[in-house]
Amino acid sequence: MFSDQLTAQATDLLRACEAAGVMVATAESCTGGLIAGCLTEIAGSSAVVDRGFVTYSNEAKNAMLDVPMATIDAHGAVSEPVARAMAAGALVHSLAHITVACTGVAGPGGGTADKPVGLVHLACARAGRETLHREQRYGDLGRAGIRETTVITALEMLTEMLAQDLAQDLIGT
Repeated sequence: MFSDQLTAQATDLLRACEAAGVMVATAESCTGGLIAGCLTEIAGSSAVVDRGFVTYSNEAKNAMLDVPMATIDAHGAVSEPVARAMAAGALVHSLAHITVACTGVAGPGGGTADKPVGLVHLACARAGRETLHREQRYGDLGRAGIRETTVITALEMLTEMLAQDLAQDLIGT
């Protein structure tokens, strides 16, 4: 279902999470659960993956992750503040230590001049740490291409957050 490269990336992340005793949750809009799907493609992932939230609608973002409707109204669903709120909400509503969230325009329609097809905001959160954010402008790679590339970026962000945690733990901060 997923490429060998993506499966290897997910496997490496899950092994690192297991070694660190870290549980993961996802909060997904434009990927519709593909990040969680990629992680759970790996045998033994239940030791590390707590849950995934598919919050495709604004109402789901609000009801499941406590993303304020005022934030969505002010910035739009595809925005840095919403991605950050999704990641934070996933921490609150799961047993995970680290979360990743994404919201974007996968196309083929729905893009605007300000928010074109291929725009994705991702956030990675961990209690007590600064939330990571990335604004990606992938361009019009096609719906499947945008979604797959978002999964790759999400796994990279989780790996980066975990590496930061391990480095900070080693230096005692």
